[in-house]
Amino acid sequence: MSYREQFFALQPPGQALPTDPDSVWGRLLGGLAREYGRTESRSSALVRESDPRQSAELLPDWERVCGLPGDCAIAWDSTLQARRAAVVAQLTGAGGQRIAYFQQLAALLGLSIRVTEYRPFLTGLSRCGQRLNGDHDVRFVWSVVVRGQRVLRFRCGASVPGERLLDFARREDLECLLRLYAPAHTVLIIGYEE
Repeated sequence: MSYREQFFALQPPGQALPTDPDSVWGRLLGGLAREYGRTESRSSALVRESDPRQSAELLPDWERVCGLPGDCAIAWDSTLQARRAAVVAQLTGAGGQRIAYFQQLAALLGLSIRVTEYRPFLTGLSRCGQRLNGDHDVRFVWSVVVRGQRVLRFRCGASVPGERLLDFARREDLECLLRLYAPAHTVLIIGYEE
């Protein structure tokens, strides 16, 4: 039932308030009904916009709240879905110093990484066949090898008109994030695999 029909159904009976839609009273109720419909539509849109995974109009506000783009001017401002992913990652990311955290960070950018942690060879603890990585300072060195290419695909419902159907983004964006979130006492070595 439309708002206009509801207004007619709720009015008291009598000749003072006609039920003819073409009367002055009917046109007034029609105008009010359109405004109520517009307000309901906008409030439904606001509910959608409150979820950053579906946000479009309020996405710049979500980015401002999350401090994006931050220290790394990442190329996620190129697509709507990448910008949404950045906001969601900022809101849900717990951080950490585990390998799994850095792999998840790479996965958010559509990349895969291999992380290697180095340990010194210690007499009595290490075994034959293990690498001789260096002295005790090597404990603070770790390396990341970035695999493959970062591909951004156009997705219906997540992308907007004007975006490319397929785009290859820079892998160096991940390097900035890894250096930003790497523990301060460590040395990070980054390599790229074709």
